[in-house]
Amino acid sequence: MIIAGEASGDLHGANLIKALKNQAPGTFFCGIGGRAMRAAGARIIVDASRLSVVGITEVFSKGRSLLRGISRAKQLLNSLEPDLLILIDFPDFNLHIAARAKKLGVPVLYYISPQLWAWREGRVRKIKRLVDHMAVILPFEVDFYRMHDVPATYVGHPLLDDGTPFSAIPPESLPVKDQAVGILPGSRDKEIVRNLPAMLAAAKDIQRTTGGVRFVISRAPSVEKALMDGIVAEHGKGVDYRISSDHVREVFKACRLVIAVSGTVTLEAAIWGTPAVIVYRVSPVSYWLGRALIKVKYIGLANLIAGREVLPELIQRDASPENIARVVTGLLGDAEAMTAIHDGLKEVRERLGGTGASARVADIAMGMLNKGSY
Repeated sequence: MIIAGEASGDLHGANLIKALKNQAPGTFFCGIGGRAMRAAGARIIVDASRLSVVGITEVFSKGRSLLRGISRAKQLLNSLEPDLLILIDFPDFNLHIAARAKKLGVPVLYYISPQLWAWREGRVRKIKRLVDHMAVILPFEVDFYRMHDVPATYVGHPLLDDGTPFSAIPPESLPVKDQAVGILPGSRDKEIVRNLPAMLAAAKDIQRTTGGVRFVISRAPSVEKALMDGIVAEHGKGVDYRISSDHVREVFKACRLVIAVSGTVTLEAAIWGTPAVIVYRVSPVSYWLGRALIKVKYIGLANLIAGREVLPELIQRDASPENIARVVTGLLGDAEAMTAIHDGLKEVRERLGGTGASARVADIAMGMLNKGSY
């Protein structure tokens, strides 16, 4: 049984399913996920798109769906008693399921750690009690878990598994007027609603200042076309744009720089070598609570891995159209600054290691299925 509650987790879950099927072709998979896991052969009992939330207060808007999903997952555990439960990120949901698995004696492999090192570190005690093994994807996470006596293995980052080349557009290769800028507004409805209007307003300013920059707006598969089309129609008047439903790497190929809502996609940009300006807006209450709880200096994964601000971050009030436009315009006209970002992203990629994360997690899972020493 495998549970992934968000779009990125669905993709990583699908790759893990494929890796496990290579080792044990007859394995049956079921649980919670999306179209990628379904295409990989998992029987999906609850679609992940019904459960995905952003921010603390936004949990309440999907509270009924989350509770229903927890109930369905527990029912499946009770009736199926699977040989292994694999949980992918999505901690507030998944730790409820881990508790039921513990009572049933079902071993639990947790792939892609909750960001306990950033906030709510006390949950590590719950993980120690409920999880048999952690498969972590950031190099500094192993030391964190070992410090708390939780079995953990660094498996590398799954975003590297497709062999993505480091292929940033050289800073000196294009005049400003011929450049394209990507707009990556997130993979969840609330992210789109809170961030895309400001990003489009910034695009107007950038276009007016630079006199010719084009924009590529990325629509994630989990985002309703009508929602994004409506926001772009309302706020994108006068902007030279196209909407892309292709894989986000196609946006990286086409763009000199991207404006991206904080999340996994900013690390994808780093792995590709595309400079990004990270923006993020949540509800005022979510931001206030987050400020009180979060212990790390940066929110961008590339910056956390580098230990410094490689990619500019504009959070909450700072993520105004004026600030976004100012930072982006400044970078587009500054080859030296873009080169510095490029060098920093290359360092981040090197720290993440190479390919093979899914296969290494599959090895751990097979060891647990065979009651090995993992």
